Amino acid sequence: MPRWLRDNALTVAMLGAFLVFLVLQSVFGWQVHNEELTQYGAAPLSWWAYPGSGHFAEAVFENWESEFLQMGGYVLLTAYLVQKGSAESKPADQTDRPEDDPRRATPRSPWPARVGGLPLVVYRNSLSIALLMIFAGAFLGHLFGGVVEYNQEQALQSGAPPISAWQLLGTSDFWFQSMQNWQSEFLAVGVLILLSIVLRQHASPESKPVTATHAQTGA
Repeated sequence: MPRWLRDNALTVAMLGAFLVFLVLQSVFGWQVHNEELTQYGAAPLSWWAYPGSGHFAEAVFENWESEFLQMGGYVLLTAYLVQKGSAESKPADQTDRPEDDPRRATPRSPWPARVGGLPLVVYRNSLSIALLMIFAGAFLGHLFGGVVEYNQEQALQSGAPPISAWQLLGTSDFWFQSMQNWQSEFLAVGVLILLSIVLRQHASPESKPVTATHAQTGA
């Protein structure tokens, strides 16, 4: 295996799977959407036009929204909360790690750690900030894609006048879509936190060592 690929294999595998499944989602979503359009006597879309539709945008961003909320919230909560015995938790008596102390910065440390001040304050929280900003962008994508899809459905089904994104935000349908994804994301993380207390996966940084006691906290 080439060195570059070996060193980045995890990212390549995850993003490669993402692209494959996104394309497959577009194919199957395109078929479903055209079936719905045909039922109401509307002209079907080409596959190339489908990714620009509200149907596709709503489905994609609805899921991205929940994923990045979960990851951003998880990163932030693990900085302050603990679960004894879990590989996903820091030890109960640990606050910042010694390596988090900017006084231990070296010439090879990232520049915010070396200069201190506001850049350091932002950098110390940059991972959760970035994830939650992506969540906010995906939330808006879900909202604006959703209003396009909602208005198209209403026009086809009843000829109702279009509504604004602000009005869609006040509907139960929009929040039902969000909550059905949000709850499942936090359930999955909660289950991982608990299962990592007593179960193991050798060689994974998400698991404690196979020989570690159940009471050991952190990987």
